[in-house]
Amino acid sequence: MAAARPYTSLLLVLALLLLVTFSNLAEAHGRGKLRPQDCKPKCTYRCSATSHKKPCMFFCQKCCAKCLCVPPGTYGNKQVCPCYNNWKTKEGGPKCP
Repeated sequence: MAAARPYTSLLLVLALLLLVTFSNLAEAHGRGKLRPQDCKPKCTYRCSATSHKKPCMFFCQKCCAKCLCVPPGTYGNKQVCPCYNNWKTKEGGPKCP
């Protein structure tokens, strides 16, 4: 029975590594770590440098609600949030500011 313990420990460690890997993959495919209530403050900062605040806030909050991620800064850095970056309008332009 004592020989089974190392295998059980090894199996537990492998299962944990697999779980961490899958959670990282899920995040990489577009869902971030924000909670819905975190969207407004993040979007307020994201849209702070634009002269079109109302549409920026509308689309940023819509994108954040779907993706649970807002890129850092007031412009660019969209590669940090693949879902936010890849959501396009019907015309093919970026949906998220």
